[in-house]
Amino acid sequence: MKIGLFFGSFNPIHIGHLIIANTIYDRSELDQVWFVVSPQNPLKKRKSLVHEFDRLRMVELAIEDNFHFRASDVEFAMPKPSYTIDTLTYLSERHPDHEFSIFLGSDNLRQLKKWKNYEQILEHYTVYVYPRPGQKSEIAHPSIREIEAPLLDISATFIRESFQNNRSVKYLLPENVIEYIRSKKLYE
Repeated sequence: MKIGLFFGSFNPIHIGHLIIANTIYDRSELDQVWFVVSPQNPLKKRKSLVHEFDRLRMVELAIEDNFHFRASDVEFAMPKPSYTIDTLTYLSERHPDHEFSIFLGSDNLRQLKKWKNYEQILEHYTVYVYPRPGQKSEIAHPSIREIEAPLLDISATFIRESFQNNRSVKYLLPENVIEYIRSKKLYE
């Protein structure tokens, strides 16, 4: 089975994540997309992250109506911070019958050379790159596949600040995710 891994903090997951995942799924030969909730991204500060189990639950709620999507907590038991190559290696060893690839925004592609063992990622895995506003893909490699997708500039920071300031987030998040955030008072 061909599995696309969409790594992220998903703090919170929003409509932009879902559109990107669905677009790549639709325009590739993937059988499933796994949303890998990262407890801690080594290139991001941890201070504004809500608990990883809350972020996982929000992903589960957001994708519950799409049987091609799956939420993954694989990195929860791994050493922190999470490194993509370590997760890929672990999953490849655990699921030798699956072929894994990753999703990457063109903004993150520019930082790929800063990643731990990025050469191994390019050597062994397909990297689906989706466009980000104001960013162009600058790395050409046979493993990199650019996917035409809508240019989305939805910020999780904007969403968190909207919750803090009691502003509307309608249409930015699935309704069940909004309800979960409000019930748990996550970003207040």
